Amino acid sequence: MNKTENYDLTIIVPVYNEEQSLPRVEKAMRDYMAHGSLRTCVLFVNDGSKDDSLALIREICGRNEAMFYISFVQNRGLSAAIKAGFDEVGSRYVGYIDADLQTTPEDFELLIPHLKKYPLSMGIRAGRKDSAFKRMQSRIANGFRRMFTHDGVDDTGCPLKILWTDYAKRIPMFNGMHRFLPALILLQEGGAVHQTPVRHFPRTEGVSKYHLWNRLAGPFADCFGYRWMAKRYINYNIGESNLDK
Repeated sequence: MNKTENYDLTIIVPVYNEEQSLPRVEKAMRDYMAHGSLRTCVLFVNDGSKDDSLALIREICGRNEAMFYISFVQNRGLSAAIKAGFDEVGSRYVGYIDADLQTTPEDFELLIPHLKKYPLSMGIRAGRKDSAFKRMQSRIANGFRRMFTHDGVDDTGCPLKILWTDYAKRIPMFNGMHRFLPALILLQEGGAVHQTPVRHFPRTEGVSKYHLWNRLAGPFADCFGYRWMAKRYINYNIGESNLDK
């Protein structure tokens, strides 16, 4: 049995060269899990880090029974890390947060009440602590995405989300598709998204993995990939079966 099946919520933490951030991630997760409203565990996904992240993750999971990890042989990118987490999780709900902790796991509590109705409950970064140039890039990228997807989401880049696991496992992920999680949920039968303002903090350790190309040019190209996929997305409901008889 997958150990995450013993929990209500699994929080995925993708990690790529975040050795400086991991001690703070461990503390923040321990503090949150001690009083969170759902029985929660953590799944680190090491995305082929070249620093000491994997060694630190092993240590963290060795001393915390509700923390687990998987590790890629090579760096495959954020979408691959999220998809691998979705594939491995056995809990009813699956969440996601960045290892830089520019959002806080405490704010998962703001998202959880909406899971009764919405397969995706996600944050919107309020009072963003990024540079004006970075915020401008995000506004442009979000504008392109909304124009292509019509998902009505204000801040798809907010790294604080919780999904129904069965919906998450049906998402057709490919490189860049982490930017389209709300739109991909809306493609599914009964898909719906709720947005909640959450806190945002400056990065205090490590360096951002994003730059002009992967914040603007890359997402713009991915919009065309999403449009191609959305027109061919397969959706069905089984009305009758004798498999369980």
